[in-house]
Amino acid sequence: MSGKNDLSPSRALAVKVTYAAMNILKENGGSMTGKDVIEQVEKRIEFNDWEKGRYERSGYIRWQSILHFYTIDCIKAGYLVKKKGIWYLTPEGEKALKLGDVEFLDSASEAYRKWDRERKTELDEQLVEGEGDEEKEREVTVDEMEYLAIEGIEKFLKLKNAYEFQDIAAALLRGMGYFTPFIAPKGKDGGVDVMAYRDPLGTSSPRIKVQVKHRESPANVQEMRQLMGLLQKDGDVGIFISSGGFTPDAISTARSSHVHVELIDLSRFIELWQSFYNKLSDEDKALCPLIPIYFIAPT
Repeated sequence: MSGKNDLSPSRALAVKVTYAAMNILKENGGSMTGKDVIEQVEKRIEFNDWEKGRYERSGYIRWQSILHFYTIDCIKAGYLVKKKGIWYLTPEGEKALKLGDVEFLDSASEAYRKWDRERKTELDEQLVEGEGDEEKEREVTVDEMEYLAIEGIEKFLKLKNAYEFQDIAAALLRGMGYFTPFIAPKGKDGGVDVMAYRDPLGTSSPRIKVQVKHRESPANVQEMRQLMGLLQKDGDVGIFISSGGFTPDAISTARSSHVHVELIDLSRFIELWQSFYNKLSDEDKALCPLIPIYFIAPT
C-alpha cells in the first residue's frame, strides 16, 4: 500500500476528501444528504487554489468531482449507499474507517477494480487499461447532475415565502391522491395548515392534519406536541413538514407517540415532489416546475 508521501496530488486529494466525508457521515448518525456532506467537507478542509480550481472541460470544482469519483469505489466496496440524494455509511464502511485514510481508500479502490474485472469477464470483454474509468465517469456525471438538481430545487423552495411553500405542500398531497378542502389562510391557523382526505368529504380514514413550517430553524418539541394534541379522533394522522428539519427532541417525541405523526424535512419533501411530479395537475406543477433529463444508466 502507498504511503502519503508517494501519492499523486489527485490521489492525495481523494484520500483527504473521501475519508473526511465518511467520517462526517459517521459523526452524524450515518446518513446525510450529499449536499450537506459536501458542505461539511468544505468547512473541515482548507483547500489550496489547485484543489478549488475548476476543470476546464466540465466546469466542476476539482475536489468535489474527485469526491464524487471516489465515492463510486466506496459504493462498490459496500462502504457507502446513495439513494435519492441521501448518502448512507454502512457498518462495513464504519469498520473500514479504522484502517486509516490511505488504507481506507486503497481498500475501496481495490474493491472497485475487482468489481470491474468481474463485470468485464461476465460480459466476455477484453480487458483494456483505463476502460473502467469511463464507466465510473458516467456514474459520476449522473451523481453530480443529481446533486445539482437537488440543490436547484432546494434553492427554489427556500426563496418561497411560508404561504407559497404551504401551497406547494398541499399540491404534493393532491399529487399523492388526497383531497385538500382546507388550506389555512394568512393569520392564525390553530395549528393545522392543511387538511387532507382520501375522499372529498373526509368520510374515510385517514384524515390528515398537516402542519407546515418554512424557515431555517428546525421544528421544536413544543410545536410537535401542538400538532399531536390535535389528533384526537380515530383515523386522525399528522404530517409535519418542516423545511428546516426537526430538533432531536421533536423527532424522539414523534417516534414515541401513540398517535402517528409523519415527519418530512426538505430533503424528503424534494424526493416526494420528484416522485409524484408526473401525477400533479399542470396548475400544481407550475408551483415548482421540473424538467426531466434522461441519462444512460450506469452499469
